[in-house]
Amino acid sequence: MNRREFVTGAAAGALAVNAAPASGASGWFDRPMRWAQLTLVENDPAQYDPRFWLDYFKRTHSDAVCLSAGGCVAYYPTKIPLHHRSAWMQDADPFGELAAACRKLGMVVVARTDPHSVLQEARDAHPEWIAVDAEGNMRRHWATPGRWVTCALGPYNFEFMTEVTKEIATLYKVDAIFSNRWAGSGMCYCESCRRNFKAASGMDLPRTNNPQDPARRAHIVWRQQRLFELWTLWDSEIRKINPDACFIANSGGGALSDLDMKTIGERAPIMFADRQARRGLSAPWSNGKNGKEYRATMGHKPIGGIFSVGVEERYRWKDSVQSEAEIRLWVADGTANGLRPWFTKFAGALHDKRWLKPVEEIYGWHQRNEKYLRNTEPLARVAMVYSQQTATFYGAERAVQKVEDHTLGFYQALIEARIPFEMAHDKLLDAGNIDRFKVLILPNIAALSDSQCEQLRQYVKRGGSIVATFETSLYNEWGERRNEFGIDDLFGVSFRGRTEGPMQNSYLNLEKPHPILAGLEDAERIINGAYRLDVKPAADFPSRPLTLVPSYPDLPMEEVYPRIPKTDIAEVYLRELGQSRIAYFPWDIDRTFWEALCVDHGKLLANAVRWAANEDQPATVTGPGVLDVTVWRQKDSMTVHLVNLTNPMMMKGPVRELIPVGPQRVRVRLPEGKKPAKVQLLTAGGTVNARQSGAYLELTVPSILAHEVVAIDL
Repeated sequence: MNRREFVTGAAAGALAVNAAPASGASGWFDRPMRWAQLTLVENDPAQYDPRFWLDYFKRTHSDAVCLSAGGCVAYYPTKIPLHHRSAWMQDADPFGELAAACRKLGMVVVARTDPHSVLQEARDAHPEWIAVDAEGNMRRHWATPGRWVTCALGPYNFEFMTEVTKEIATLYKVDAIFSNRWAGSGMCYCESCRRNFKAASGMDLPRTNNPQDPARRAHIVWRQQRLFELWTLWDSEIRKINPDACFIANSGGGALSDLDMKTIGERAPIMFADRQARRGLSAPWSNGKNGKEYRATMGHKPIGGIFSVGVEERYRWKDSVQSEAEIRLWVADGTANGLRPWFTKFAGALHDKRWLKPVEEIYGWHQRNEKYLRNTEPLARVAMVYSQQTATFYGAERAVQKVEDHTLGFYQALIEARIPFEMAHDKLLDAGNIDRFKVLILPNIAALSDSQCEQLRQYVKRGGSIVATFETSLYNEWGERRNEFGIDDLFGVSFRGRTEGPMQNSYLNLEKPHPILAGLEDAERIINGAYRLDVKPAADFPSRPLTLVPSYPDLPMEEVYPRIPKTDIAEVYLRELGQSRIAYFPWDIDRTFWEALCVDHGKLLANAVRWAANEDQPATVTGPGVLDVTVWRQKDSMTVHLVNLTNPMMMKGPVRELIPVGPQRVRVRLPEGKKPAKVQLLTAGGTVNARQSGAYLELTVPSILAHEVVAIDL
């Protein structure tokens, strides 16, 4: 196979990798609703109290547990040479004893491994196990100098850790093995990687991060193939020993994830989002975003959200404890968006016990209301697309700024507008996956293949609507720029070949009236974004609600006046095609909104979605504050989750206290042919007066502290 054949044939759409279908023969995957994880440190066997943890698992109604077993440190009497046993273990079997006790509690038991580093003894005996940097030096561990970083793609994982995996599965018949940091710690230039990559691609390992470099592009594809081969190997070896067990990879996520989520969704019977807490400027709705992203490819399979009781800032305070309010809000938003909670505690010895009671209370509420948390499908009619190939091949090293910031801005606008929505993966744009949505949002989804563009055309022909921004479809799946938009026929505009920006002091004139300008009736002019594409209409646009005011000087102050106060250059293009509506912003409105949080931009984004939908949302919630609203169907009920994000620390945590808001007026569309039998509030408790008006149910929620759930028995 020549180089071009390797890159195009192996990828089949940039990041697609052939996947063995998940085996779901066992019934345990969907059973656990509350997960616990105890990650032991090496000296724990000599000092921690296992009885305390077993009692805590009972008090929290945890029905599944993940326990440290092997890899960096073995917590069982391994017989495998160079599999380092805990020096504090002596002749005991900490993992085996804990696993057996948890089984007596009726818990699912998952063994945790971590293969990312070894000690000096292993390095000396097997230098081929160690990762190598670009200069040819073996890599010392960045945090523990006495350790060495292993290569994930070579014999250490494929041979040594395969034997470890088999030993654990054989000795303990665990329900699964969950592997942390299994996919490597950056680029490796070891002999195994050089040889295997050369054999697969005919090329030498890349020395650049530019995805347009042929070797880098080929390496992106090859690395994924290699990791999925490893996943298949470990999973098959586990299933040979216990057909009802599986391998669970600690991998996946949104656009910035480096393993293809479509493949993961096809392969995995269960997955967990390991985004443990907020850090930096992440928003409290980020945990709900995790749930939406995983569900976009996992479908109805169970997904969990791993949350840390500690602080997750870059300084790695692993023995820390978060504020109670921050823990409650993070878990609430994950729960509202379909994540089953998984608390993780590092080290069996407790240095700070303040987290114990809040987690026990959260899990107690979850257990009491489990019936209403076993969701069968979300009822949102809006979905926002995310694209790993756009992040990888178009965004590359600037993927956060060029891709994720657009998503985050649009996400924030939808939260503020209280529009229920889901996420959709760009590899799953077929009718079966997207026709349940009336509107697809494309926040600068720049890199789309010809076939993906055709899927969007067919979606519009079937009556779907689209809201898109900036460079959406201007690049192919490899991040190569087209001469024209891939869906120019939907946008009704053509690209003139020029991008303007960063623009200083540019504005938009509001040409009223139009529904997209709702809430801006008193404004004549608002701020523009930072970057815009020069496009020209290729169709008729009788209405141009936003027109460009070009940049003009911002200093000295005497020069701050528009040189061209009015143009006919549209900055949003709105079309109606049969039952479909198309809204295209040729500028970075979503990215600018995330950076500047201009309220006008948020209104425009939300109004564009409402205009494109041209229908009532499944739930409308009016009242003070900022709420994340999600709507779910269960077997015999439906629920509306209301997560109260209203807080001075919303955009920079941690939250100090929870601040109640209310009252909230809720209007819910009932499923066709269904009537409400009982309506209750799961947090406040008790039934609530509700009035049915046609197909809608109306009620008032008096107050919300962190999380309220309107539960409607049908």
